[in-house]
Amino acid sequence: MMTRFEERLKQAAIEAVKELYQQDVSAALIQIQLTRKDLVGDFTLVVFPLLKVSRKNTVDTGNELGHNLQSRLPEIERFEVIKGFLNFTLKGKYWLQFLDAVLGQKPYGFLYPKADDQPVLVEFSSPNTNKPLHLGHIRNNLLGFSVAKLLEAAGKKVVKVNLVNDRGIHICKSMLAWQKWGKGITPQQASIKGDRLVGDFYVRFEKAYQAEIKDLIDTHGMSKEEAAKQAPLLKEAQEMLRSWEAGNQDVQTLWERMNTWVYEGFDQTYRSLGISFDKTYYESQTYKLGRKLVLEGVEKDILIKKDDQSVWADLKDDGLDEKLLLRSDGTSVYMTQDLGTAHQRFAEYNFDSHVYVVGNEQNYHFKVLGIILKKLGFDWADGLIHLSYGMVELPEGKMKSREGKVVDADDLLDEMINNAQVVSDELGKLSGFTTEERKEIYYRIAMGALKYFILKVDPSKTMLFNPKESIDFNGNTGPFIQYTYVRIKSVLRKAKDQALSIPDKINQDLDLEPKEISLLKQMYTFDELLQDAANQYSPALIANYLYDLVKEFNQFYQEHSILNETDGEKKAFRLSLSAFIADHLRDGMGILGITMPERM
Repeated sequence: MMTRFEERLKQAAIEAVKELYQQDVSAALIQIQLTRKDLVGDFTLVVFPLLKVSRKNTVDTGNELGHNLQSRLPEIERFEVIKGFLNFTLKGKYWLQFLDAVLGQKPYGFLYPKADDQPVLVEFSSPNTNKPLHLGHIRNNLLGFSVAKLLEAAGKKVVKVNLVNDRGIHICKSMLAWQKWGKGITPQQASIKGDRLVGDFYVRFEKAYQAEIKDLIDTHGMSKEEAAKQAPLLKEAQEMLRSWEAGNQDVQTLWERMNTWVYEGFDQTYRSLGISFDKTYYESQTYKLGRKLVLEGVEKDILIKKDDQSVWADLKDDGLDEKLLLRSDGTSVYMTQDLGTAHQRFAEYNFDSHVYVVGNEQNYHFKVLGIILKKLGFDWADGLIHLSYGMVELPEGKMKSREGKVVDADDLLDEMINNAQVVSDELGKLSGFTTEERKEIYYRIAMGALKYFILKVDPSKTMLFNPKESIDFNGNTGPFIQYTYVRIKSVLRKAKDQALSIPDKINQDLDLEPKEISLLKQMYTFDELLQDAANQYSPALIANYLYDLVKEFNQFYQEHSILNETDGEKKAFRLSLSAFIADHLRDGMGILGITMPERM
């Protein structure tokens, strides 16, 4: 790979200052950035920090530096000083050299980990086994999977992990409802997925529970808070949880049976989303490890056991309050199992860092998790990172799982595929394809639309998802990028039919058009952008970069012919450039978990 121009410009600027003003300056004083798009130039040197050295105004300092640097760097074609900014325009040959240097890089800009690198663990999904995956889970899964792909592309060794929350009071609610009202029904008998069947019983429990609360308020004059604690259904669910943790065989058998239904349903949804994991953990296995850590913390006087036998962490010195870790009846809370899971994962992987992809409603939880682990003496807790993302909402408003007011993930996927079919058929884009070919293309368009629409938004922001808006072959959408890719592939197939070959080396003496330079400049930024995106855990930076690149290519495509270009060298260059962009789009969309159709 050729040395980046910014690096050469910075070193040359240090030497220029020394020659012009007889002073040594640190590299930190040399500020270089890409030239703003509304100005002429490729790279900009900020003059202001150097005025104390030159003791001259911005124009004189900029011009003196510009002439000196132009003599040092043959790539510079011209320069211009505008309000303290020294803008350099490079010769077209530099951009040809750049393309020639990266043509052999596949995938372009991607890095690879060293064999002895410590891994980064990325946890995502983390579903509860009392309901099917819904739209909120979709954002979590797509974000987590993409972040893992992003870190891999940036040269990290990544392990994708899932933690299934398969125990707790919420699980017992579904189990109790099935016992009371299920009459032995199975997913096969009901002809629905197992996770949906279990979710239906969770909703049924909540409706009956709310009815009991109302009755206690109306007939016994209880407060709403007291009624919620005294409701018979809740007490039964709590007793079921105690029985489960005590190893009651009947409860354990029912739990295993219903969880198996849910796992089968989850796996089907994961396959539809194109999501996979390297390892899955289960809360039912890790909470005991957490409980052991908590009890050891009590023995060491790090944690507090109160008179009712509940165990707490005192976090007041950390600016927080007390945090419950074990209830008075000895049962565990979420924090307990997260302590155990984190400890087990570090023992297994000796990870460099651990990224938890979890919604922003859990900010406090993960702050406390790190503090408690540090108090327990685990310095590796500094490597725990909470990727806190905003909720996803629909035009109709927020979802409520307990009331059954959610968008089931499977229903949404079906709707996306149906929308893809309707839009594609209306545009007549798939005439001549077989039924199976059309089904595969509908699926790829639908997944491209869904994933891109969700991932193009900064993870920290709450977002509004509109399925119909996401499937559009124009604008900042996945199908728009997919269609541009297909357009390029069509050009390359026609070139092959015409026996035109794509050269391995670029003619360095070509005169480039402004749009061709713009395309190359756009791609030049990718390797640094990739690292920025990885450091910020933000696939949105990749998504919007790809959109900008596609807009640039389509403008180039409208203004300049490829196959009808009469100059053979230019035609060969444009074919090479187009093929490179197609591969780059495929690889970039792959970071987002999106596959590209070859035809559409």
